[in-house]
Amino acid sequence: MKRRSFLKKAGLGLAAASAVAAPAIVRAQAPAVSWRMALSWPKSLDALYGGAEFISKRVSDATGGKFTIKVFAAGEIVGGLQVLDAVQNGTVECGHTANYYYFGKDPTFAFAASIPFGLNARQQNAWMRHGGGLELMREFFKDYNCYNIPAGNTGAQMGGWFRKEIKTVADLKGLKMRIGGTAGLVLATLGVVPQQIAGGDIYPALEKGTIDAAEWVGPYDDEKLGFYKVAKNYYYPAWWEGGTELDLLVNIKAWEALPKDYQAILESACADAYDWVLTKYDAGNPAALKRLVANGVKLLPFSNDIMAACYKASQEVYDGIAAKNAKFNKVYEPWKKFRDEQVQWFSIAENRYDNFMVSAQRSSQRAPAKK
Repeated sequence: MKRRSFLKKAGLGLAAASAVAAPAIVRAQAPAVSWRMALSWPKSLDALYGGAEFISKRVSDATGGKFTIKVFAAGEIVGGLQVLDAVQNGTVECGHTANYYYFGKDPTFAFAASIPFGLNARQQNAWMRHGGGLELMREFFKDYNCYNIPAGNTGAQMGGWFRKEIKTVADLKGLKMRIGGTAGLVLATLGVVPQQIAGGDIYPALEKGTIDAAEWVGPYDDEKLGFYKVAKNYYYPAWWEGGTELDLLVNIKAWEALPKDYQAILESACADAYDWVLTKYDAGNPAALKRLVANGVKLLPFSNDIMAACYKASQEVYDGIAAKNAKFNKVYEPWKKFRDEQVQWFSIAENRYDNFMVSAQRSSQRAPAKK
C-alpha cells in the first residue's frame, strides 16, 4: 500500500516537473529570428519612437529573446517618408509609419491612418477590429507586398502652427503649409499649397519661411519640436486627423516565414502598442499645452465657416477620387456607412457626457471660493 502510494506521488511529481519544463523546452527549440524595423519618426518623439520600442521589447520578452526587432529612427536606414518602400522591397522586414504618407501612390492608403472628417481613435479601432476595415486594408496592402497591423493612434490632433491668424476661408489662399495625407488635396481646392515634409525637417522649413504653417500631432510632440518658437498661432482641431492610426507594415515574405506563435506574439504586441501610444498622448498633452500657452502661444479655433468649407471640399474630393479609383471606392463606401453610424451613436451618450463635463468643470472654476 505504501509502495503504491509512493509510486503514485512520484508519478504526479514527474508530471508536474514535465509541465514546468515544457515551456522552457519549447523556448529552447524555437528558432532565433532577427528583424529590422525602419521608422518614420525621430528618436526625440518618445510617444511615436517609444511605441516602436515598446513593440520590440514586448516581442523579445515574450519569446525569451528568440525574436528580436532592432529599431531604426527616420534617416538611419531610409527617410521618414520611405518606410513603405523599404518594407515592400525587403530592405527591412518591417516598418512603423503613418500610411497617409503614401497617398501619392494611392489615396486608399490613408484609410489605414486618417482622412479629413473621418473617425476618432476609438471609432478607427472599432472599424478595423469589428467593422471590416482590417480585412479591406489587408487586401489592398497585398498589392504592395505588405501585411499591415494597427500599432498606435495619436487621438484627435491639433490644427497646427500659423505665422498669421487665419480668420476666413480667403486667408487660406496661397498659404504654404506642411500637411500630411489627403488633407492636402482638400486644402488645395481652397488655395493652400500643401507640402509633405517628414517630422524632423518641419522646424527648419518653418523657421526659414519655406512654409507659412505646419501641423504635426499635438502639444506633447509639438513642444518638443519647438514650433512655438517660430509661429505663435496654434489652431485646433485637425479636422483631417480625428484619430490617426499608426501601423506596423511587415514584408509579406517575412511575415509568412515567421512561426505562427511569433506571428501571434507580434500582433498582440502591436495591439498593446495601439493603446500605449494613445494613452501616452492623452496623459502628456494637457501639461504640454499649459506650458505652450505660458510661453506666449495663442490658442485659436478654426472658425465654423472654415470648418464648413473644408467639410464640403472634402466630400467633393472623396467623390471625385471614388469615381476614378475602384480600390478607393471599395473601401470608401463601407467606411462612410460605418462613420455615419458612429457619428450618430457618439452624438448620444458620448457627446452629451463630454459636453456636460466641460460645462461642469468651467462652472466650478468660475464659482467663488467658499469662505
